Amino acid sequence: MEGLSKNKKKTFIVKPQASCQGRGIFMTRNIDDLNPYDHYVVQRYLHKPFLIDELKFDLRIYVYVCGIDPLRVYMYEEGLCRLSTVKYQPPNHSNLSNLYMHLTNYAINKFHKDYEKNKTSNSDDTGHKRSLTYTMKYI
Repeated sequence: MEGLSKNKKKTFIVKPQASCQGRGIFMTRNIDDLNPYDHYVVQRYLHKPFLIDELKFDLRIYVYVCGIDPLRVYMYEEGLCRLSTVKYQPPNHSNLSNLYMHLTNYAINKFHKDYEKNKTSNSDDTGHKRSLTYTMKYI
């Protein structure tokens, strides 16, 4: 926790070290909420993220590193864009625990009543998972 400011206006996403699929993730504005004996990955939250359809998103870009000296990396031509299920609002006291708004994890968002699967394989502009190709055109 060294190096993290105790400024309570900053917001952090906290991920337990040995977990996956969104288990145990929480958000806090108070670093003192963390147990100093537990292990976490802590990220400072971006308050003004770029949005798609008013939703937060992340990109999954798949690469293959086949050599490091010299560095050789191949990027797969397609990837994935994952969107949250609740329209974004800057984090505040009343919405800080709304992980459907602030996180893009499929394992979390698939349980929201508004989660929408893509209806067909070529419907890139709908649903909460979209292709990298669509997203790059959108951007």
